[in-house]
Amino acid sequence: MLRMVVLGCGRIGQMHAANVARHPRATLAGVYDLHQPSADSVAAAQGVRAFASAEDVFASPDVDAVLIATATPTHADYIEMAIAAGKAVLCEKPIDLNLNRVNACAAKIKGTKLPIQLGFNRRYDPGHSAARAAMLAGEIGDLHQVIITSRDPGLPPKAYLEAAGGLFRDMTIHDFDLARFMLVEEPIEVFALANALIDPALGQELNEVDSAMFVLRTASGKQCHINNSRTAVYGYDQRVELMGTKGMLLSDNRKPHELRRYSATTTETSAPYQFFFLERYLEAFMAEIDGFVDCVEKGAKPLASFEDGRRALILAEAAYLSLRERRLVKVSEVSG
Repeated sequence: MLRMVVLGCGRIGQMHAANVARHPRATLAGVYDLHQPSADSVAAAQGVRAFASAEDVFASPDVDAVLIATATPTHADYIEMAIAAGKAVLCEKPIDLNLNRVNACAAKIKGTKLPIQLGFNRRYDPGHSAARAAMLAGEIGDLHQVIITSRDPGLPPKAYLEAAGGLFRDMTIHDFDLARFMLVEEPIEVFALANALIDPALGQELNEVDSAMFVLRTASGKQCHINNSRTAVYGYDQRVELMGTKGMLLSDNRKPHELRRYSATTTETSAPYQFFFLERYLEAFMAEIDGFVDCVEKGAKPLASFEDGRRALILAEAAYLSLRERRLVKVSEVSG
């Protein structure tokens, strides 16, 4: 049993702690949060130890790996500390909001044999992974286009937006990673359009956008379109479409159930989409832990690596440059 500690006991940390606790090949060895009452609450709920400090976690001989779900500015520090202490790492995205800090972290951990997996859980979604597998098996011939729709059910609180690091680094980074995963080629050009359409006043106050579209292109000419919105009144909208010379594959939205109602006034009325990411990607989050255990126990390669996290951030930075300068940007302008 892989002994894991979850660092961070906020919303996603609570979910991760529960998932690790019930995983058949892992055990929750404890939790930690800078806010001790939060750590105590999660520890009590799961019947485990609440560590007093992150240093105590890394020093413990009873911990094999850490799952980092703390505030983003701590991610790179904790990755470095974990590797120095000989602990495997599963870290939520992004590695950091600053590309220079990510590059410095990459240099510091270079050469490690310990697994470092990034929390790009959408790679593990059953529908998304099945679509990719079918594409790679040649079911749609040559892939030409990838269309990714990712829309949240509602605008986050102002305090969240102030700390998130911007739509492209916080939300779209999942889609940039998924684009790379599906294209199986590196995008070399990015064009971005974005506005504050949902709450223009808040957008102006925070210098932030809430609605965006992106076009990416690879060296061979494969195209990807990503569209994001912070508010979709009909629910959490998550779709991926792959179009090729022989057909199309669609990994669609999920609902709590598939009952459809018909009456004199409506047809095919059905339940709303699953509310948000914790529900929509529940299977993916569990599969993510399963994949991490395979990395530690069997030497498997992480499906989402540190380098995948770095490259997704590079695309986010290229998109911001495109937005600022209103032009098509070569990814090499950001990555060097």
